[in-house]
Amino acid sequence: MTEDKYSKYEVVVGLEVHAQLSTHSKMYCADSTEFGASPNTQVSPLSLGLPGTLPVVNEMAIEYAVKIGLATRSDIRYENQFARKNYFYADLPKGYQITQDKTPICTNGTIEFEVNGEKKSVRLTRIHLEEDAGKSIHDIDPYFTLVDLNRAGTPLIEIVSEPDIRSGEEAMEYLYEVQKLLRYLDISDANMEEGNMRCDANISVRLKGTSAYNPRSEVKNMNSARNVKRAIEFEFKRQVDLMDAGEKLTQETRGFDAVKGNTLTQRSKEHAHDYRYFPEPDLPPVFVTEEYIAKVQKDMPKLAAELKQEYMQQYGLPEYDARLLSEDKFTSAYFTGLLSCTKNFKAASNWMLGPVKNYLNENGLAIQQFEVLPSTIASLIALIDEGKTNFSVASTKIFPAVAQSGKEPLAVAQELNLLQSSDEGLIKELAEAVIAKYPEKVVEYRSGKKGLLGLFVGEVMKLSKGKADPKLTNQILNDLLQ
Repeated sequence: MTEDKYSKYEVVVGLEVHAQLSTHSKMYCADSTEFGASPNTQVSPLSLGLPGTLPVVNEMAIEYAVKIGLATRSDIRYENQFARKNYFYADLPKGYQITQDKTPICTNGTIEFEVNGEKKSVRLTRIHLEEDAGKSIHDIDPYFTLVDLNRAGTPLIEIVSEPDIRSGEEAMEYLYEVQKLLRYLDISDANMEEGNMRCDANISVRLKGTSAYNPRSEVKNMNSARNVKRAIEFEFKRQVDLMDAGEKLTQETRGFDAVKGNTLTQRSKEHAHDYRYFPEPDLPPVFVTEEYIAKVQKDMPKLAAELKQEYMQQYGLPEYDARLLSEDKFTSAYFTGLLSCTKNFKAASNWMLGPVKNYLNENGLAIQQFEVLPSTIASLIALIDEGKTNFSVASTKIFPAVAQSGKEPLAVAQELNLLQSSDEGLIKELAEAVIAKYPEKVVEYRSGKKGLLGLFVGEVMKLSKGKADPKLTNQILNDLLQ
């Protein structure tokens, strides 16, 4: 098929994101949810669904669901009921999942994000609470599948979007935005690689300009935003090829092979009636009042979009800086601390996006592991602003020594003899020596090649071993070269 034929079609995507909530106990019982415990050690008769046990809703999970509802400007339901979703997997010990069917706690929300500088808005159908299944392990025993039920019963929210996504790139950026929201709210680790955030993608294609939906494929349980993008791009071409060949598309569930980059049929798609939903008889409704919602709202942290605007409007930072500094919750927290220690806001941004970022990358550290205090970075900025050093010396010599020793920047600069010299007599002496060394360049400069001033300044800085005050050096050279 030619590329022109693909261009006649568009992909239509809706995403279902499952995120484990970072509560200390499970959704309907007190079993621990700590990650990394030995297999099958965090279970009890309740999470196993043994006869005679009764579930109790985790109140913190309700609070977390309300938080994501507020963050996405969703309608929050006052009366919440739970249902049994019946299906059998080896890692679903009860044989059913307790979820929300007809009464999701949040509806009609919106996720807003940017794709290549263009703003995009995706509507949310619903956000509902449920419990996770256990984990089937296929790569330990060559003959048997092993089951770890520690994860069974862990609280989940499922965020279901409308089919508003039109490319793999949009889907990837949408997932990054969801991940960012969950982390800023501190309700989920949202690490797709660890499995505590997973994504199913409902993918169909249609001719551009048409509005009807064709049968879709649901690609299940993808564990990275990039794999979601790859799966969508593969499915788009696969489905267009089928349509162009006159074949009929069918609704089905598929898996994604990350190694080969393709999708594979797993089963025909189940419908709601296949799950035999019915109200959970052991759980009464949970009521969320307006007063409760107001209390949760009051305790909400600032989110990335709000911080980005604050950095731009209150601190005068460019949009590029503000966006990068608000991408990550921990980076923005550190930067906000730095802003409280200095008035040179642009210098603070430059340090975060330059020397600090480079240091973290070179040492394989996250910002949470960075031991240099924001006030110390502010002290480095002050040394430059006060003319005691310059950015080059501060970032390449003083900062690394400060990070290693934990000492104050001024003390390190003094120990290493790196404080900038403002001795006018010394600088004039060095400048005269440079001018005497390059008589032909002096002639060229006086003939109009003013760009040569940089050569003279550089030579003075070399002679002073980087300690000459650049502003004073410029001034003295200008006077001598007249």
